Amino acid sequence: MSEKRRVLRENEGTVVSDKMDKTVLVEVERLKRHPLYGKVVRRTRRYMAHDENNQCQVGDRVLIRESRPLSRRKRWRVVRILEKVQ
Repeated sequence: MSEKRRVLRENEGTVVSDKMDKTVLVEVERLKRHPLYGKVVRRTRRYMAHDENNQCQVGDRVLIRESRPLSRRKRWRVVRILEKVQ
């Protein structure tokens, strides 16, 4: 029997909201090259992530990892804080 394990995606982003209890809104920015014109375009996406101890603040750089569904819109967990805001 071979056991198939799903690869869990990880993203690095900035906390843009911490107003919820045990949840933060993380904005992940990626650079994508335009298929025809070749210009590098910024693309942003926002993820709701679980922050168990309410440690994250607005402006923190965090690493988030995909997880099982925790609520209707929350499917990510904060793994660690990479950089705290001053």
